[in-house]
Amino acid sequence: MSLAIFTLAALAEIAGCFAVWSVTRLGKPAWWLIPGLACLALFAWLLTRADAAFAGRAFAAYGGIYIAASLAWMWAIEGARPDRFDLIGAALCLGGAALILFAPRSA
Repeated sequence: MSLAIFTLAALAEIAGCFAVWSVTRLGKPAWWLIPGLACLALFAWLLTRADAAFAGRAFAAYGGIYIAASLAWMWAIEGARPDRFDLIGAALCLGGAALILFAPRSA
């Protein structure tokens, strides 16, 4: 369940940040900030739904998902295909996120 929540959170965060980017860097109208801010609020709320005992651990594990989702966004929305270094870096980050999420821990 955490993986789905992290994926949705990543999409919401990226969409919100992209709205700000679009207004400030691409000259889009300021009203783009309204759905952007809603996406950022959704992102923050979604992270509170992750099954983790500690916020820091949830945020750390989320980071790997965010990186992979950012590269997917770059390809799908911005039309720039990730190169091999992007993909290797994302794989390393996803490995770290998996270790954080699924490591056996005592209470």
